[in-house]
Amino acid sequence: MHTFFEAVGLGRIRGAKALERLVRNTIMSFDKRTIFKDEYDIVHGEFSKYYAPDLGVTVCGEFDDSGSFHPEYSFPFYHARTVSMKQVVDYEKHLSDDSYGGICDDPRIGTSIIFHLSNLGEYMTLKKENSLDGTALPIRFAALARTGTVLLPIYKTAKEEEDGLRAREEYLRLVSDAREGDEEAIEALTADDMNNYNILAKRVQQEDILSIVDTYFQPYGIECDIYNVCGNIISCERVTNDYTSEHIWKMQVEACDVFFDLCINESRLEGEPMEGARFRGVIWLQGLVQYQREI
Repeated sequence: MHTFFEAVGLGRIRGAKALERLVRNTIMSFDKRTIFKDEYDIVHGEFSKYYAPDLGVTVCGEFDDSGSFHPEYSFPFYHARTVSMKQVVDYEKHLSDDSYGGICDDPRIGTSIIFHLSNLGEYMTLKKENSLDGTALPIRFAALARTGTVLLPIYKTAKEEEDGLRAREEYLRLVSDAREGDEEAIEALTADDMNNYNILAKRVQQEDILSIVDTYFQPYGIECDIYNVCGNIISCERVTNDYTSEHIWKMQVEACDVFFDLCINESRLEGEPMEGARFRGVIWLQGLVQYQREI
């Protein structure tokens, strides 16, 4: 059973029989179905059903020669509405099943971002048609959290906000120049890293790290699409799962200037989210790549 089912309000689904009933219900009363062929002309299917606004389950499998569908795996999804970035995406098939992961670079995060590809059927269709040209595409990130904590924001004056914005813009300019091979930019970034490290090492002896660092977005554990994040809550909404009656918090979060949608089971969240506060937790990152077709 997928670890993050609880994030979309399916925490009461325990055991093989309960999961089988959920899979059967998703297939029999789906809201969206995608059928596509892979490079070997094997017919695959994706059945998706919403159990709460924008939240649900996708069941993936194959059709046999007689047209019968055989489910192979399922996962919870959050249909993100926020465009997080526009980047060139590379794709890689997972070893454990027929799902795919996407990878892209963004200087705001400072590392490659790996995510679970949510709209696999559309990608496979375009791939088979040789319609992918490697251009930058909008990506909507959705984060599913098993546990999380609401934190107070860091108070900043208007001048501190302006100084931080200018420093961020200068950092992104230096990163862009460094990627083009500018040695002066590389040296400036190295000097900034050393200076920031020295400042942080001194301050952390007397201050809590979360009162110094307002947001972060960093890999977590050995799974490539799991991240530890701390971000500002832009908006939040409490919804109910129709299948289990569990309550879920949906939020729009900003971390390192990247905006994404996030969901978490209310029973797994410490504190009550509100606009202006911060969220901290470990997330599973999904990405919905917005191809030229409307999603």
